[in-house]
Amino acid sequence: MLDKFYITILNHYKKNLGKHSLKIALMYINLLELSITMALGAFFLAFAKQMKMQIMTTTKFWILITLIALFIIFKNWMRYNGKKRVILNAKSVRINTSIVLLWLIPIAGYLITFILLQV
Repeated sequence: MLDKFYITILNHYKKNLGKHSLKIALMYINLLELSITMALGAFFLAFAKQMKMQIMTTTKFWILITLIALFIIFKNWMRYNGKKRVILNAKSVRINTSIVLLWLIPIAGYLITFILLQV
């Protein structure tokens, strides 16, 4: 699913921006995966607080999220750079997904994260 989103963003911006579309597509997939990760992390943190479980401190939680974010960024950089991107682009089926909807998905993920962190 994430590969399809990446290819859709890449092909949409490739028409107008050329090689800059690679950076935009990589930034998009990083934002999307980080929003999903942060939403899950915030959910589990809020769940643990509500259940009065002392699993880890808030500082350790943010350090763990930072390390996971660095791993995700590095993983995406390695995965979507070069041959893998060409293979995905060749195998992809063109879908007409709204570009606005695709950009709203990470924004919604971050909004859910902020809401859950307020709990």
